[in-house]
Amino acid sequence: MDETDAPRVVSLAPSTTAILDAAGLDARLVGVTAHCSVERPVVGGWLNPDYDRLDALDPDVVCTCDDLQADIATELDERGYTVAHVAPATLDEVFDSFVEVCAAAGTPDAGERLAASCRDHLADIRAALTDEPTPTVYCEEWADPPMAAGNWVPDAVRAAGGSYPFLDAGVRSREVTPEAVADADPDHVVLHPCGKGERGDIEGFAAREWNLDAAVHAVDDSLLNQPSPALLAGIDHLARLFHPKADLPAPWPGIDSDEAI
Repeated sequence: MDETDAPRVVSLAPSTTAILDAAGLDARLVGVTAHCSVERPVVGGWLNPDYDRLDALDPDVVCTCDDLQADIATELDERGYTVAHVAPATLDEVFDSFVEVCAAAGTPDAGERLAASCRDHLADIRAALTDEPTPTVYCEEWADPPMAAGNWVPDAVRAAGGSYPFLDAGVRSREVTPEAVADADPDHVVLHPCGKGERGDIEGFAAREWNLDAAVHAVDDSLLNQPSPALLAGIDHLARLFHPKADLPAPWPGIDSDEAI
């Protein structure tokens, strides 16, 4: 597609921005939120877009993500915008959303290539871990109250060669008791508080005195909490934490720029 004929896209979610960027469609972005990594005109925050700024950009399509943006998607639709809304809850649904988001930007094939590349890389990780033990993992998305991470995080842990007994994939994060975590006897604790970046508080976790015999790791929340290709970096990172001696494939490099679109 000639870029002059391509849809003008505003992304109101960091995840959809990351998807379009990884697929090589970032040139079609004409606006993003303050939380996005691509430099474009900013149209407010994730949950508080500035509709006047959005109107001024005159997009062909607006991308939103997650149930928390469902009301925004409805508001956009009522204002006459074409809206591409995705709300993946599992890792497979995250990969499927790549196709939906890229289709909204005019090139579904780019999303298909991106999803295939991600799935192929996870297959390589799985093959490398065939004979490795399966450590039990507790992932915490929020500290006060403590919440076991749900959605696609259980899938990510299992893709990295771990066991996750706290929630099934696709279930929203839920409050958990110290007793429930202790009963699961995790080998690893992964702290990735939503919106905190790399500020998972290992010392604060130790101060709770949960008496766990587990290695505790602070992981950048964007590697696990964002339903985008960033999850591949998160899974690569977890696999190396859980299996430091395994002969793992090199971290996912993204798709080749010549194949992106």
